[in-house]
Amino acid sequence: MCGRYYVDDETAREIERVVQEIDRKLKVAHTGDVYPSQAAAVLTGKMEGLRAEQMNWGFPVYQRKGMLINARAEMVLERKMFRDSVLHRRCIIPAKHFYEWDSDKNKVNFLRKDKPVLYMAGFYNCFQGEDRFIIITTQANASVQKVHDRMPLILEDKELENWIYDDKFLDFALHRVPVQLMKHQEYEQQSLF
Repeated sequence: MCGRYYVDDETAREIERVVQEIDRKLKVAHTGDVYPSQAAAVLTGKMEGLRAEQMNWGFPVYQRKGMLINARAEMVLERKMFRDSVLHRRCIIPAKHFYEWDSDKNKVNFLRKDKPVLYMAGFYNCFQGEDRFIIITTQANASVQKVHDRMPLILEDKELENWIYDDKFLDFALHRVPVQLMKHQEYEQQSLF
C-alpha cells in the first residue's frame, strides 16, 4: 500500500523536464508530503505528449465514508470499478519517495538509489466533475517487503510514454517486479538483546 508520498523542488523540476506542455499553475505545485484527498501533480496523455495536471488523490467509495487510494496490479483489469480507467486513463505520479510504517510505527522512506525521482503508475477517473487518481500497487520486492507486503508499481524513465499510450506494455508492467529501492529511516529502534 502507498498511503503517503513526498514531492520536493527537484521532483517539480523533473516534471517540467519530462512534460512537453506544462500548465502555469504547476510551477507552484504543492511540495512536501502528499496525503490522500490532496491535489498533486500527475502526468497524463490527454493531449499529444505527456502533460502535467493537478488531480486529487483517491476515488470516493460509494455508500460508505472514505476513499480508495490504491489498486492492486493483479486485480485492476478484473474489477469493474477500475478496468475502464486502467485501459483508457493511465497516469504517472512523480515523487521523491513514498512512505510506509514499520511494525514499531516508525516512518520509513523508500526512494530510488540511482535517480532523484521515482515514477509511480496510476490511473484516473472523473467524479462529480473532477479528475481523481489512484496509485497502482504490486507485491513488494525484497527492498520493501520487510516493512510492507505491497509497494507502488514503479516505472522507469524510458517507460513513461509506454505506460500512457501503449496498451501492450500495460500487461507487461502490471506483472513485473519493480526496481529495488533504498530504505531511509530517521529513527530506528534498536534492541540491546
